[in-house]
Amino acid sequence: MMGVVDGDTDYAARLLERAQDEVATGIDQLFDRLLAVPADPRGRLYEAMRHAAIAGGKRLRPLLVRAAGDLFHVDRALSLRVGAAVEAMHVYSLIHDDLPCMDDDDMRRGKPTVHKAFDDATAVLAGDSLHALAFEWLVDPATHSDPFVRTELIRELALAAGPAGMAGGQMMDLAAETADFDLPTVTRLQQLKTGALIAFSVEAGAILARIPPEGRRPLRGYARDIGLAFQIVDDIMDVEGDETLAGKALHKDAAAGKATFVTLMGLERAREQAALLVEQAIAHLAGFGEEAGLLRAIARYVVERDH
Repeated sequence: MMGVVDGDTDYAARLLERAQDEVATGIDQLFDRLLAVPADPRGRLYEAMRHAAIAGGKRLRPLLVRAAGDLFHVDRALSLRVGAAVEAMHVYSLIHDDLPCMDDDDMRRGKPTVHKAFDDATAVLAGDSLHALAFEWLVDPATHSDPFVRTELIRELALAAGPAGMAGGQMMDLAAETADFDLPTVTRLQQLKTGALIAFSVEAGAILARIPPEGRRPLRGYARDIGLAFQIVDDIMDVEGDETLAGKALHKDAAAGKATFVTLMGLERAREQAALLVEQAIAHLAGFGEEAGLLRAIARYVVERDH
C-alpha cells in the first residue's frame, strides 16, 4: 500500500518477523501458565479463557509494548508481562464484542467465538475474568519492582479500557448503527475503540523505563497515527478482504449501515490517508536511532497486512 519510508526493507521484515514469533510464543507460554485449568468446577471458565487467548491473533499490542520497551532497554520479560495484561484486556473486549447482544459473530481468529464454543454465560464470565486478571497481573511485583510504575500502568490501562477509552468507543460504535456520523466523529470513535489500547501499549514501554510524561510525546504521536492507520486498513479489508485470512466475518459494517473511513472517504483516499499516517508515525521517531527499528517496521506492517 505504500513505498519504502526509510532503511533496509528486508532487514526490517526480518526484524519484525523474529519479534512477532518471539512475542507470540512468549504470550502463549505466559497464558498457558497463568490460565492453568484448576481441578474444580471453574475448569470450564478457564477453558473458555484459554480458547480465546491462546494461539490466536496478531499480538500487535504486546509487540508494541516490546518495541517501545526496547527503545529504553527494558527487560523483555517485564515487557512481556505487560503485553500479556494488555492482550488479556483486548481478548476480553473481543469475547464480549462477539456476543449476540453486541456484534453477534460466530468466528474469531479462525475458530468459533467463545459463546459458540461454550455458551453466552460462560463467555460473559470469561471476558469479565480476563478484564480482572489484566490488573491482577500488572499489580504483581513480578511486573516491576517499583510500585509507582505498577500503579501508573494500572491507571493508564484503566483509562484506556473504560468509558474514556475502549468501552466508550464501543458505545459510540453501537450508536453508529442508528446515527449518521461524520468523519471527525468516526475518527473519535476509532481513537477510543481501537486506538486507546494501542496507545497504552506504546506508552507502557516507556512507563516501564520510568520515562516521565513529557518524554513520551513522540511515542504518543506515533501511537495516535498508527492506531488510526490500523483502523482505516481494517475498514478497507472489511470491503476488500478475504474472510479466510481475516478469520472472521467481513462486510458487517456496510450491512449495518455504519459510517466508516471507507464510506466517508472512498477507497483510494482511505489508502492514501493510511499511508500518510504511517509516514507521520515514523517521523515522530526521528529522535531515535536503530533502537526504533521495530517500531518503524510495525508502522509499515499496519498498512501492508492482509488480515
